[in-house]
Amino acid sequence: MPTPDPVAVRKPARRWDVFARARATLDAFEHLVGGLGTTVLALVAFLLVAATALACLFGVGVLLVPAALRGLRAVADRERARLSRWGPEIIGPDPVPSGLRAALTDPAVRRELGWMVTHATLGLFLSLAGLTVSFSAVTNTTFPLWWWLLPPEEAATSAMGLWTVRDLPGALGVSLLGLGWIVLALLLIPGMARLQAWPGRRLLSADPGADLALRVAQLTATRAAALDAHAAELRRIERSLHDGTQNRIVAVTILLGAARRTLARDPSDADAILERAQSAAEQALAELRAVARSILPPVLTDRSLADALTGLATTCPIPCRIDADIPVRCAASVEATAYFVAAEALTNVTKHSQARHATVKVHRDADRLHLQITDDGHGGADERSGSGLVGIRRRTEAHDGTFMLNSPPGGPTTLTVSLPCGS
Repeated sequence: MPTPDPVAVRKPARRWDVFARARATLDAFEHLVGGLGTTVLALVAFLLVAATALACLFGVGVLLVPAALRGLRAVADRERARLSRWGPEIIGPDPVPSGLRAALTDPAVRRELGWMVTHATLGLFLSLAGLTVSFSAVTNTTFPLWWWLLPPEEAATSAMGLWTVRDLPGALGVSLLGLGWIVLALLLIPGMARLQAWPGRRLLSADPGADLALRVAQLTATRAAALDAHAAELRRIERSLHDGTQNRIVAVTILLGAARRTLARDPSDADAILERAQSAAEQALAELRAVARSILPPVLTDRSLADALTGLATTCPIPCRIDADIPVRCAASVEATAYFVAAEALTNVTKHSQARHATVKVHRDADRLHLQITDDGHGGADERSGSGLVGIRRRTEAHDGTFMLNSPPGGPTTLTVSLPCGS
């Protein structure tokens, strides 16, 4: 077997590294732009707090302190929400104490004051520097496309006016300078975004006790959801056995008794009754198998979740495409939950959406199993309409997963479920 060329092996990896770096830079630029808005708010809050402190020297600013601190808390909460969208959630502290002394001695207020000063100065500088580098990279790189629109006396580069452009070769030289700005942006902007976010994550996070209390509340809610889902599943199985299988078995018993009484009088009539009893027994057995499959589909035990979803797609009345990327098997309970979520969602699509096509995508990302069901129906799905979405949410939350539904009027409808599945 020939040995692969190490240069050929490294090239795709390097190309992927460049793409990943470019994407990280774009994300970081977006963070810097979002941070610019909160830096302006922090600057306004800083001026408000400084004016209040100055007014307190003359005895007229004491009444303004609660309003200033509430304004500071609102700005800090805005930054918490922004940082939570790009990383781990930041839990806010308790409301600002009502008393002046209690408010000024509150550790959360003190940390917010420190964040305000840092974000209004260093954060503003980083945002402006990131915007300047990005703007220079774009304008210099694209300079050959529009330099001829400028008056001759203004056709100079943005690099401190190092030279004046009079022809196309000079404009191309500016574009080479733009490539240098792009390299500088790739190197600096991700670190600048992290540095801008660091004071907020360091100073605006709540005490560890508050985070623990929130986690306990979440676990309590998911435990209650698990118990509700378990009770609902037991009721469903009980109804299936009581309304279907039990009635079939009772019918078999009655028919066998009738056949026994008829056997002495007319064996031919007894044979017909026994045939009906056998048919009822076969129906009861089929219903028992259906109930057993609803508890845990055998295909999940014998094969895989992708195969089980493919089986669902083949029995779905509308065309359904399965896109599965699950290199490693998950826990049986997680796969069963994902299977039933897909089954219930496809049932809803068939009954309510009037869709012509549906897609089920499932993939594993680290320790999460992500499931997405999309259809091209009329949309407008609502958990309160009794369409089974509440049951899907409860099943998902019982596994400490997340449930999201996006179904605008007119469609399309997208149901997204994420389940923890271990590492």
